[in-house]
Amino acid sequence: MTTMIQDKDGKIAAKPSNMPSDRHFRNAWVFNGDASAITEDVAEAKKIFQDKIREVRGPLLEAEDVVYMKALEADDASAKTASVAKKKKLRDAPAASAISSADTIAKLKAAWDESVLGTSPYK
Repeated sequence: MTTMIQDKDGKIAAKPSNMPSDRHFRNAWVFNGDASAITEDVAEAKKIFQDKIREVRGPLLEAEDVVYMKALEADDASAKTASVAKKKKLRDAPAASAISSADTIAKLKAAWDESVLGTSPYK
């Protein structure tokens, strides 16, 4: 039985001899010239990575809105300031310099900021 694989550009080939074992960035796979190996397009992987950050931060921002509203009701200036700072970090997460400077998939995975986003899905 032959396994057919399609890369991000729609090219189809029989199962290459070299392919990534990690499927996190499957939609960033590209074939080499003769379709005997698959590599990951780091630029496309960065987009996938940023989308994952946006997915994860949604519920975190909603939870932080609750914290901010409680601080607002209690007129707790320090809690409001802390909440605003945390929300800013969450909003800024997809634009982190570690993401834009990553030139390998390993460096990209290491760019996940667990202090802001929680446990990395790439471990």
